[in-house]
Amino acid sequence: MLTVGLTGGIATGKSIVAELLRQKGCYVENADLIAHQLMLPGGEIYQALINHFGEKLLASNRSINRQQLAEIVFRQEEERTFLNDLTHPLILNKVKQTVDSLERTGGYEIYVTEAALILEAGYQSFYDRLVLTFCRPEIQAERLIQRQGLSPEEAWRKIKSQWPDEQKIPLADYLIDTSGQLAETVEQTEALYLRLYQDAQLKKIEKLIKDTD
Repeated sequence: MLTVGLTGGIATGKSIVAELLRQKGCYVENADLIAHQLMLPGGEIYQALINHFGEKLLASNRSINRQQLAEIVFRQEEERTFLNDLTHPLILNKVKQTVDSLERTGGYEIYVTEAALILEAGYQSFYDRLVLTFCRPEIQAERLIQRQGLSPEEAWRKIKSQWPDEQKIPLADYLIDTSGQLAETVEQTEALYLRLYQDAQLKKIEKLIKDTD
C-alpha cells in the first residue's frame, strides 16, 4: 500500500483534494480529526492541555474550547510550539497504527493523511509520496476572510504562522495549484490519482522482487 501525505497551508484546498481522492477509493485520514479525538475528555492530551493553559480553556460542558485554543496558538508562537510538540508524535503514532492495520487486512491501494503541518513536523520521510496543495497568497487570505470572518490582519497572521510555499514546494513529489476554478483542481486531482495509483503498483512490484531475492 502506498502511503501519501497530503499537506498544504490553511485554506489551500486540502480537504477538496482529500475528498476527491476518497471518492477514488483511497483511504483518507484527517489529522485534525485525530487531534480532536486526543483532546476529548479522557483523551491522551486532554489533561495536559488543562494543566498548561488552565481551566479557562474549557467550554461549559468541560470539553476543550478548540476555537479559543486555535486563537491562542495562532497568536503566540511558543504556545503553538507547545501544542505541536504535544500532538504531532501522537498523531503520527495513530497514523502508523492505521497503516499497519490496513496493510494487514488489505483492501486499499493508497492511504492518505490530510494534515497541514507534515513538513513543519518533519514527518515527510514516513510517507512514500508527499502532495502539496497551494494557491496564491492573496487568494488564501481572501478565503480565510470569507470562510472564518477574519480581519485581513488575522488572516495574514494565520498564513504566516506556517511555512511559505517557496519553502515547501521543493520538498513535494506532486503539486496541486488551487488558485483557479474548482474544475481545474478536480482535473489536477484526477491526474494525481492516476500517478499515485501507478506509484502504488510500482511499490508492489518492488516489494515482490525484494521478497523473492
